[in-house]
Order: sequence, then C-alpha cells, then structure tokens
Amino acid sequence: MAIPSETLTPNQAARRSRVIDAAMALAAEGGYDAVQMRDVAARAQVALGTIYRYFSSKDHLLAACQVELWQSQVERLAQRPSDGDTPADRVVNLLSRVMRGASSEPERTAALITASSAPDPAVRECQLEIMAMIDSVLADTMGDIDPVRRARIAITLRQLWFSWLLNWVNGWNDAATVNQQLESATRLLLD
Repeated sequence: MAIPSETLTPNQAARRSRVIDAAMALAAEGGYDAVQMRDVAARAQVALGTIYRYFSSKDHLLAACQVELWQSQVERLAQRPSDGDTPADRVVNLLSRVMRGASSEPERTAALITASSAPDPAVRECQLEIMAMIDSVLADTMGDIDPVRRARIAITLRQLWFSWLLNWVNGWNDAATVNQQLESATRLLLD
C-alpha cells in the first residue's frame, strides 16, 4: 500500500518529489518504455523499495506525474487566465495553450496519457484528481453561463480531449488535428 502524499514528512515529500522529477525526465527522454523503476530509483537517488512506498506501480507513478503536471498547469492558468471575448474563444485559447505544452514534450505526454488511462486501481485516484482539475479549469474559463450547462460542457470537452489525445498518442493523428477538433467541438458547444 502506497503512503498517501498528504501524510508525508518533509524528507519523505522531498524523496517523493525527486522520484516524480526522475520519472518525468525519463518519460520526456524516451516515453513510457523508458520509465523503468530501477532507472527512476537511480536518477532520484533513492532505493527501489522507496519508490514502492509511494507508488504501487509504474502506471501509478506516471499518473501521479500527470497530477503534478496538472496542478502546476492550474496555477499557471490562474496567474494568466485565457483571453477571449466569448466563452468559446477563452476555452479555445486555453486548450491551445495546454496542447502547446503537451506538443513540446510528445514522449512525456504519451507516457503520461498511457499510464493515466491504465485500468490499475491505484491509478483511479489520480484519474479522478485529473478529471476534477480539468473540469474545473474548463468551467472557470467559460465564465458567466449557467453553472449546470457549464459543468456538462466541461465534462464533454474533457472526454473529447482525452479521446483525441489517445488518438494522437497512438499515432492516429497529430497535435494539429487535436487542436482543430477541440476548437470545432468547443465552438459547437458554446457558440
């Protein structure tokens, strides 16, 4: 059983952070297959067993990386909200910004999306956190429209976005297609 991150001592939190950073770096260098737990341990300068105190599997570790990435993204978006005159313009701007980041690290993005979609029960909590953050960011970006409608649109856009990301990760389309499809869906739902 992995240690919940909210109960960590400062030293444990620092070790966990090094493990996350090491996994992110390995994923950026070579994708999902490059993230081997022994290599993560070596890069993070921790024992292999230490990783398993925090993460029950490779997918759990990479899904936790995705949570960390989204937490940083939410902070950046709060500091610099999306521009646009309409809810659709603001959401398109938001999705475009996030996709630029994903496109700049395609190997890491593929690894994190692959792990975040795993059926591993340990990944489920991370999936729920990621979905909640994305839904919140999308809904907040829409602004002053009916809250029930806003929540439903956010869920729909998140699901479409994830589907298109899976298509991209699997090589069925490219990032430009993801952006085009997301803009089209956003405008259909919000214009």
